[in-house]
Amino acid sequence: MSNLLAIENFLACPTPDEWIEDAQKNIDLMLIDHANCEKKAASTALNLTYRYTDNFNLMHKMSRLVREEMRHFEQVISILEKRKIEYRQLSASRYAGGLRQLAMTAEPHRLVDVLVIGAFIEARSCERFSRIASFLDPELEKFYRSLVKSESRHFMDYLSLAEAILDRDYVSERICYFADHEKHLIQEPDNEFRFHSGPSKQF
Repeated sequence: MSNLLAIENFLACPTPDEWIEDAQKNIDLMLIDHANCEKKAASTALNLTYRYTDNFNLMHKMSRLVREEMRHFEQVISILEKRKIEYRQLSASRYAGGLRQLAMTAEPHRLVDVLVIGAFIEARSCERFSRIASFLDPELEKFYRSLVKSESRHFMDYLSLAEAILDRDYVSERICYFADHEKHLIQEPDNEFRFHSGPSKQF
């Protein structure tokens, strides 16, 4: 099974067509938020290496992920610069925060939840890269398709780390739990377009 097919099976729903339509109308905003997402992903992974210094497997995988996410950040800001798009901070969508507020607080269950949430974020990013690519200009299409391989590996890394901490049956239960909430966040309309937002509300 290809990594992309595994991701599509992992997620409880595909990205709504309405989000694809929103993205085509907001390419500049999508790129800006994409840059922010890459930077946040690197920060999350780096924070895990500080918090869980007794887990060498986690530190190795997260260190590699940090480097790759920052490389993607550099690539996105280079595209912004080339296209004369001003880079700026944006308000966050409900997505990541909505998932993280559901995480358990006691260890090691907290870490498993954080890793499962990381897998969902990487999986959704990868799925959206793949879905939107064919609707973009040739330069962006090539770039977004190039991201699918590394982002799908990040998804697998997060899952393998979670399964190394607690048994697979428990991790599967948590995946099912978060899948339902992730689906809700992706399908429910949002006030603002973001890379991980739901469809824009129609006023």
